[in-house]
Amino acid sequence: MSLIDRVRVMVLGDSGVGKSSFVHLAAHGEPIKSPGWTIGCVVEVKLHEYREGTPEQTTYFVEFWDIGGSNNHRNARHVFYNPCHGVILVHDLTNRKSEENLKKWLQEVLNRDKPNTPLYTSWASNYDDWDAENFLGSTQLPILVIGTKLDMVEDRKFVSRSSNLASQFGADEIVLDCRQVRYLAAGTTNAVKLTRFYDKVIEKRDITETMNSYPERSSTSTSPLLSSRFYSVPHQD
Repeated sequence: MSLIDRVRVMVLGDSGVGKSSFVHLAAHGEPIKSPGWTIGCVVEVKLHEYREGTPEQTTYFVEFWDIGGSNNHRNARHVFYNPCHGVILVHDLTNRKSEENLKKWLQEVLNRDKPNTPLYTSWASNYDDWDAENFLGSTQLPILVIGTKLDMVEDRKFVSRSSNLASQFGADEIVLDCRQVRYLAAGTTNAVKLTRFYDKVIEKRDITETMNSYPERSSTSTSPLLSSRFYSVPHQD
């Protein structure tokens, strides 16, 4: 039996925005029954058919690394960030601050190899130094933006626009209620965006490995998967 290759996607955002609820829905196709606070990191996995329906179709495991959002642990989070093949940034549609903080999360993962830099440790409250072009030039990581708690938004016109970060990076954005399966049902626009994102992540990983950017890690990228939660730091329900 041939081993199934895998890619690692970081799921980042403030505490309470619904990262675990989204990950569970995306990985298992059903809402999570008892959402709780993630402490450290929890990993969920789903099977994805890369370029499904084409001669290049290949099965991959997509690993969702659901990173706890507590500021108390920000100086230790970098241990989870390598390797990183793609980033899902999650914000709460009813909390504008959580959307603004996505820039900080992106800065953090981009500086994963430099955890002692001021940009990483300070989490400065202003964005005067934010330069989208600079970040576009510093990374080609596929990015997907997720807006949660759509059911709690009173004015749906509020979510008719893309988030600022999604617009700046030309990234797809999905808005949804994580308690409703229909938002990620097969054939929907959201499902198509997810599939497109997974394919981009796989292509990015393949290019990276071809360039030997992660030679010390490539030997572990095809190890067999034993459990959808094969590794986690304690999860508080």
